[in-house]
Amino acid sequence: MSRIGKNPVIIPEGVTVDVKGSVISVKGALGELTYTKRDEVNVSLEDNSVVFSVEKPEYSSYWGLTRTLVANMVEGVSKGYSKTLEVIGTGYKITQKGKYLIFFLGHSHDIWYEVPEGLSAEIKDNKVTIKGYDKQKVGQAAAVIRSFRKPEPYKGKGVRYLGEVIKRKAGKSGK
Repeated sequence: MSRIGKNPVIIPEGVTVDVKGSVISVKGALGELTYTKRDEVNVSLEDNSVVFSVEKPEYSSYWGLTRTLVANMVEGVSKGYSKTLEVIGTGYKITQKGKYLIFFLGHSHDIWYEVPEGLSAEIKDNKVTIKGYDKQKVGQAAAVIRSFRKPEPYKGKGVRYLGEVIKRKAGKSGK
């Protein structure tokens, strides 16, 4: 059985959770998120928390998944999520014009990236921070930005997550 699914999700102040049929909606100070659960998982509200259960043990993976997704939704609308990426390399830089981020990453052209709806971007010292209340959207936007120029193993140039460790290769060795 799922150990994750057994734990209830505590609802903090300022957040409301509604369960109507198979749709779970979470509203908070930062926004509103909805999720359509599978029929195998039962969801109920009890004493300022959301409790999950299943009838058969073979559905325990859906049990833990549903609990984790709802917990991420509750945390997102109350605190929010952020990912920071850093641009490392000579001549590599980022600028912002309105809703667009413009990347100069050594390609023959500059890359214009439109920040998705519901997210915000902040640039400081060749670092871009993506913020939002939907964990999936924040992670997807950060992954797309990283894919513009992945860090290479010889000099470490490229776009990487803040704190990401890149395994470096030795390169050529003379005789």
